[in-house]
Amino acid sequence: MTDLSDLYQEVILDHNRRPRNFHSMDRANRRAEGFNPLCGDRLTVYLHVDGDVVREVSFEGSGCAISKASASLMTESLKGKSPAEAETIFQTFHDLVTGGGDGETATSDQLGKLVVFSGVRDYPVRVKCATLAWHTVMAALRNKQEVATTE
Repeated sequence: MTDLSDLYQEVILDHNRRPRNFHSMDRANRRAEGFNPLCGDRLTVYLHVDGDVVREVSFEGSGCAISKASASLMTESLKGKSPAEAETIFQTFHDLVTGGGDGETATSDQLGKLVVFSGVRDYPVRVKCATLAWHTVMAALRNKQEVATTE
């Protein structure tokens, strides 16, 4: 493995072992459930949106290391962003993990620590694990009531 791959793996393992913002949120004014039927990952995403700014983001649930680490890093990346900025980050992240759009060249300037998921595109079955939290947070931002899935 290259040094960069090792670093990326360490970041993912760290966020899996000690996920950030892993709790329910009493003051949430948006919430959504997510489910990945392929591997059984389940999570709930909580948001506190004030005006046009995501003030707080948290999640709880269970899933594989990729799923939990992605949710953890997602919560850190969306705080202080507008729903439109969150949508842009989601699209860039989705392109990164699927190899679509300009995802092959997404940089840390665009995604910050989320670039650690760039290797997921080499494992198509893991893309759903990496994107579950993102589909769920988009459902919460849109006030969708049905369970968000990766299907």
